[in-house]
Amino acid sequence: MPQKTKKTRGLKMTVTLYTMMIPGLIYLIINNYIPMVGLQIAFKKFNYSLGMWKSPWTGLSNFTYLFKTKDALNMTINTLLYNIVFLITGTVFAVFIAILLNELRNVRAKKIYQVIFLIPYLISMVIVSYIVFAFLSFDKGFINNSLLKPLGLPAVNWYMQPSYWPYILTGVNLWKVFGYSSIIYYATVIGIDTALYEAAVIDRADAWQRIWHVTLPGLRNTIITLTVLGIGRIFYSDFGLFYQVPQNSGVLANVTQTIDVYVYKGLTQLNDIGRSSAASFYQSVVGFALVLTANFAVSKLDRDSALF
Repeated sequence: MPQKTKKTRGLKMTVTLYTMMIPGLIYLIINNYIPMVGLQIAFKKFNYSLGMWKSPWTGLSNFTYLFKTKDALNMTINTLLYNIVFLITGTVFAVFIAILLNELRNVRAKKIYQVIFLIPYLISMVIVSYIVFAFLSFDKGFINNSLLKPLGLPAVNWYMQPSYWPYILTGVNLWKVFGYSSIIYYATVIGIDTALYEAAVIDRADAWQRIWHVTLPGLRNTIITLTVLGIGRIFYSDFGLFYQVPQNSGVLANVTQTIDVYVYKGLTQLNDIGRSSAASFYQSVVGFALVLTANFAVSKLDRDSALF
């Protein structure tokens, strides 16, 4: 009887958990799996009058065009290099902030800093573009009028100078996303067994030694997980960052054109759904391959740190 009661309770708990999962599962199917039917557009010459199902097949011609266009190499390199820089700088800075928060003893100050750090992540990229414009505007921008002018330096037309924008975009991206990542790392830090820190103190380890030998090893799995997930999206880019922040300036196209920007322009300017779909399909396949490759490499180094 007790065994039967135990099984009944376990069944009820399982049914409850699966019932709670249903809304999320429905959303996942509708939002992520049903649209996969549209992948066939990447292999068709889409015709609005015929629709998705009756449009003629073109094989790999959309992909051939994508790789033959003069912008293909440039936008691929931009997407890849920007994301590598974003991944490295974002991880290092977020871990740094998480460690600083952990070392801060004032609980109220910790909460205030966390809110301040998180606010940029919650701001729309449209608003961010206006904030950046307020700093970089040639006529009324803060940098030209409040920094360069008092120093007797000539004003810079930032939106006409491509050489500055790799640094500007990296800084804007870091400012916007590090707060969210730092909170994730901070949540991991506070979960580290305090006995490890106590043992380090007994062994006369100073603050830097405790960080190096206790905190960073405790963050290892979280860093690996987020890095592998970041690698999976290394061929994707924040459309708002590369399109809205530079104000879609044609002069800056060589340093701001990414695959996502190309897809948008393909839809709005060229009205070519087939080639735009091919670019998106290319992103997905490469991203999937990179996740598998990165996870395989991690599993060879440390099986317990791999995602699967």
